[in-house]
Amino acid sequence: MSKTRMEAFSDGVIAILITIMVLELRAPHEPTPDALRPLIPTFISYVLSFVYLGIYWNNHHHLIQAVQHVSGPVLWANLHLLFWLSLIPFVTGWMGETHFATMPVVLYGAVLFFCGIAYFILTRTLIALHGRQSTIATALGKDFKGKISVVLYVVAILLSSVSAWISCGIYIFVAIMWLVPDRRIEKTLTTGH
Repeated sequence: MSKTRMEAFSDGVIAILITIMVLELRAPHEPTPDALRPLIPTFISYVLSFVYLGIYWNNHHHLIQAVQHVSGPVLWANLHLLFWLSLIPFVTGWMGETHFATMPVVLYGAVLFFCGIAYFILTRTLIALHGRQSTIATALGKDFKGKISVVLYVVAILLSSVSAWISCGIYIFVAIMWLVPDRRIEKTLTTGH
């Protein structure tokens, strides 16, 4: 299978996930600003998850640009990532509806943790396919940002019993870390490894 087909499929899945999330935002029946107030937690969780899905979409695009082809194991690693991403609308809705209660915040963090692990597996599968001297291997290097993100998700999950808001702050911090697409790949592609 060509890498473009895998990328197009992944793009489609992520677009559907964003669409599912926005459909969960229900318009109030009253035409007043006060009617919007109960929707604030749902909207905040939507914005955070939209950003996360955007981050994965952006970085997935850059990742695929740095490889020549894909294989069966890469396809499965990619599906593994898409599986965890597909749970984001559910945990987003639950977290917003419960106004960031502890258990939904924990589950949200768990899904982000497994998304991070799945992305890491995808990168390692691509490196194994293309070799340690490949563009993708050079671009990713030791992947400190990917590893620290997973550690921060674990910290956020553990701290959720203290304060769900601290956990959400950590989720926001990790999103800010990744907001700019992974420049290591862009830089490596531009310099022509």
